Amino acid sequence: MRSTTELIEAFVNYRRWAVVGVSHNPSKFGHIILNDLRRAGYDVQAVGRSGGMLDGAPIYPSLAALPERPEVVDVVVPPAQAELIVRQCAELGLQRVWLQPGAESPAVVAFCRANGIEVIAGGPCAMVHKRRWSSLG
Repeated sequence: MRSTTELIEAFVNYRRWAVVGVSHNPSKFGHIILNDLRRAGYDVQAVGRSGGMLDGAPIYPSLAALPERPEVVDVVVPPAQAELIVRQCAELGLQRVWLQPGAESPAVVAFCRANGIEVIAGGPCAMVHKRRWSSLG
């Protein structure tokens, strides 16, 4: 099993992401992370209950509805919802999940590890690594 530092280094090098927990509220972290990744040149798809369009791109209702499979799934929802999301990841064969602070729980992390999903959890927020994203563009 790779260390969190090694996982972060690997994850930021993947260019196709999905952010789960996106809303139309620009002050919410899902919205902020989505926009920051896009500005850094990542191909990012939004997943959220609100649906509709955001900055000219669709917000999909689920990971299964995405037209392209993401290489990394960034999860910005409460733990109860995160459990459903990581189950979807396993069903879809998605192998990398970054649980933002507040999304993780021992059950979610254990499920990921038991199902061969690489998981970042326990505090490292994707926002901390914005400079790293930009340097990869």
